[in-house]
Amino acid sequence: MQSIREKKKKQTTRAIMEAAIALFSEKGYEQTSMEELARAAGIGKSTIYGYFRTKSEIFLAFCEDEIDFVFAELSRRSDPGAPLVERIHALFMGQFRYVTRHHDFGRLLAREMVFPKELTVEKSKDIQQRYLSALYEILDRAVAHGELRNDLEPLFVAGHFYALYILVLSAWYERRFETMEEIESGLKRLLTQAMEGLRPHRSASE
Repeated sequence: MQSIREKKKKQTTRAIMEAAIALFSEKGYEQTSMEELARAAGIGKSTIYGYFRTKSEIFLAFCEDEIDFVFAELSRRSDPGAPLVERIHALFMGQFRYVTRHHDFGRLLAREMVFPKELTVEKSKDIQQRYLSALYEILDRAVAHGELRNDLEPLFVAGHFYALYILVLSAWYERRFETMEEIESGLKRLLTQAMEGLRPHRSASE
């Protein structure tokens, strides 16, 4: 059971993050000050620094929250024994749903995930490694089930798939895709096409 202090800390953290969504979307990341974030969150300027020392740390908190959301969605929407394309599709659709909940802020968050700021590079690596470790488990299962060649470097396979997700996300922001059905269908098609070149080679007798 959470203590009153723990509940208060969670409430304050959530208030700061909600203020960041609103202000970063409205004014832009660079134009928003920590003092404005504190005011919008209903706390003192000194208090906000007890939670986040910089705006970049707030973005990192969203990145960590995204990972928690994504793998919870994967667990809820996909059977661990499902084919690789279905698992990867469920994973990336979870990311897509998280990022695009707030249109303008989602664009900033996606940029931070792909191009982290210099001050947060090391912490970003920790977050990326957590994400990759979970993704590697999915790829290892696919290798064990004969869906994926065992001579491929997992990092490059992960990068291959992730690039397709970024392509679809970019298409959404460019309004090339306008409905969730188009996103789901387009992503599934790209992943399926990618798998055609990643499957194990079969002998003529097979």
